[in-house]
Amino acid sequence: MNMGKNLFASEWRAFFKDRAACAGLLGIGMLFLFTLAAPLIANGRPLIMVSGSGWSFPFLRSFFAPDSSEILVEKSFNYMLTAIIFLLPQLWFPRRWRKWSIIISAVLLLLPFVLISPRMDKTDYRKASGDARYVMFAPVAYGPDEIAGIPGAAPDAEHFLGCDEIGRDLAARVIYGGRVSLAVGLLSAAIAVCIGVTVGLMAGFFRGWFDLLGMRMVEILLCFPTFLLLLILMSMLGDAKIGQSIPLVIAVIGFTGWLQIAFLVRGEVLKQSAMPYIQSCKVSGISAGRIMFGHLLPNILPPVLISLTFMVAGAIISESGLSFLGFGVQPPTASWGNLMRQAFDNPFLYWHLTFFPGLALFTAVLSFNFLGEGLRRAFDSGGTR
Repeated sequence: MNMGKNLFASEWRAFFKDRAACAGLLGIGMLFLFTLAAPLIANGRPLIMVSGSGWSFPFLRSFFAPDSSEILVEKSFNYMLTAIIFLLPQLWFPRRWRKWSIIISAVLLLLPFVLISPRMDKTDYRKASGDARYVMFAPVAYGPDEIAGIPGAAPDAEHFLGCDEIGRDLAARVIYGGRVSLAVGLLSAAIAVCIGVTVGLMAGFFRGWFDLLGMRMVEILLCFPTFLLLLILMSMLGDAKIGQSIPLVIAVIGFTGWLQIAFLVRGEVLKQSAMPYIQSCKVSGISAGRIMFGHLLPNILPPVLISLTFMVAGAIISESGLSFLGFGVQPPTASWGNLMRQAFDNPFLYWHLTFFPGLALFTAVLSFNFLGEGLRRAFDSGGTR
């Protein structure tokens, strides 16, 4: 496959002609948009308030220093939103100083996230806003942890997706739950791909005892159903009094999800190693690391990219399943899985707690699967040139 400057040019053209693939890409784009802009879409503090003392932005402190049990995830998404807003326009700056401008701005944007500390704010802005000349709330005027309605209330004009079991706005919690799903899906898939690609490359390239021992270990681990293995590990970690936080869920899913891709990469490496260009590299005395990561890896990239998209979808499902069973992300952090768990006792009465988080989960997984299928069809149509 031609890996020159026009990397996969014909494949990408075929991809964008695939309606299902474009629908998947659109779905993922909308998911990123809603999760990145979550503080601007769902927030109990006014975005802008104009009073006699002047202009103020009450939401900013909670934006830079979220009052959340998963502060690292919240700050990461908020930083990405800030970076997109401030750094994207700099791509049109003159080339000679564009690079340093972006680097300096990226560092400066980190400062408020590091320097501003969380502060408990119990101000009732809905009452306080009565004395202001102008107040602008987010479209969903409630935070994900704010108790603002009747427990288990069905959708109405004030809470258009209803409320959860203790009266928190469901729309806000579904939006913020998307952050959890994306963080777990992308990061755990990235960990799994890094481990699987490294093991598969080494096993396929070096062969011998490493291939024998490594692949036998993979085969033994594959005998265990992946989700059952996740449940066992999370249960053991819970018994050891290790907090079931998002980083822990990411690590467990990532370190148990690399087995299939290791087999895939090993097979592709064995196929590519028989090609004349790899034999020429070996004869020329090129180092093993350069051959593996400079020549083999770029040529096995298409199946790795395709597998990555399906692994993200699988990781999102795994996190939701673990959270639904009580072994994943723990309340008060919002997760699509633990939102659906709240309807377990009476799913017909609390249908909204099943339907709306389930719809978000279905859309996210379907979008990543459509993207993966679109990539597969695009690379297959490109063929080997």
